Amino acid sequence: MLQELSRLEVDNVPVAETWRRLERDARAQLVDVRTKAEWQFVGVPDLAPIGRTVILIEWQTYPQGTTNPDFVERCAEALRKASAGPDTDVFFLCRSGARSLSAARAMADHGFARCHNIAEGFEGPLDGLRHRAAQGWKAAGLPWVQG
Repeated sequence: MLQELSRLEVDNVPVAETWRRLERDARAQLVDVRTKAEWQFVGVPDLAPIGRTVILIEWQTYPQGTTNPDFVERCAEALRKASAGPDTDVFFLCRSGARSLSAARAMADHGFARCHNIAEGFEGPLDGLRHRAAQGWKAAGLPWVQG
């Protein structure tokens, strides 16, 4: 029952709205759940313009692709260190919005009641030509840096 309730609480937020909410709310946090390889070779969101940093914790390990068994504990600790609590808006980001939704649901189950999934992700879903980058954080022109 608790899992079903948290699934209802995790909403999908467009990248531009995520940026606006991060700008307006100094307590809001961004958690990038992609892999270390993605951070290094694809890039990471840059929150320096608003005086913050992104929390980087893999939801799935690379190259195995298995769910990180320490994700919830590591994420909760990182959020606490960032002064985030159960009432803090926490935005979860992955490549296209699937892994981040799972991570957001896991953290909602852990008691963080204001978890949000960044629906388009960092690079967006595949387009008709099986390319990425037509949607997402990068395509929206939001700040990012090469890892």
